[in-house]
Amino acid sequence: MPTLEVRRYVTPLREGGSLPAIVEADDGRMYVCKFAGAGQGPKALIAELLAGEIGRALGLPVPELALLRLDPAIGRNEGDPEIRDLLRASAGLNLGMAYLSRSFAFSPRVYPVSDPLASEIVWFDAYISNVDRTARNVNILVSEGQLWLIDHGAALYFHHSWEGYLDRSASPFPYIRDHVLLSQAADLWSADARLKPRLSSALLREIVGQVPEEWLGEEPSFASREEHRGAYLAYLQRRLEASEVFVREAVDARAKRL
Repeated sequence: MPTLEVRRYVTPLREGGSLPAIVEADDGRMYVCKFAGAGQGPKALIAELLAGEIGRALGLPVPELALLRLDPAIGRNEGDPEIRDLLRASAGLNLGMAYLSRSFAFSPRVYPVSDPLASEIVWFDAYISNVDRTARNVNILVSEGQLWLIDHGAALYFHHSWEGYLDRSASPFPYIRDHVLLSQAADLWSADARLKPRLSSALLREIVGQVPEEWLGEEPSFASREEHRGAYLAYLQRRLEASEVFVREAVDARAKRL
């Protein structure tokens, strides 16, 4: 994953409570920047990074991610004090997602999705415990005829309480019942058979290894940043091994919906 410098703060995106923004990086491209100083801080960025890279490794349409280094001087001339404070609190590494111009929110009525993609997206969201892909808040964009999965900061919510996290890794994901694509996902067991082998232990280790050290180490449950990092890897590996549990939950939830 590239590490880029933020050159220009372009405009805030006030649809999100954490006040992300469009920024220009030193590669000349625009990114949607999620700030380390916002909301739930680095945890949301860790979830966004891990989920996004897992999605991309599975072959799902997730926009390219980049680490964005922010000099707090970027915001010194911002007129909005809330934005100035946010940029000051976010000095260092933040997370960027390639900006999708001319995009609009997905609607299953306007842009129907069928299998195998629907089942693969539902499987992915059940694996990462993503509560934020519902009819009310789809977090899917359409840009130039292509679907894109965005906004995974609420996923992997286990890390808001580390007590018993490995036991919880093998738990069902009941919120899958609200997934916007669940009705279309008729091929969940086949999706499990296809996707699970793509996430090798080596690949998961590589993905977890991309989490910046400065986002780790604030958890009293762990003696070091590496122990903290290792806990994410252990959780993801254990949850993958127990995929039958969350797939069965999704299949049952779909049967009740139909």
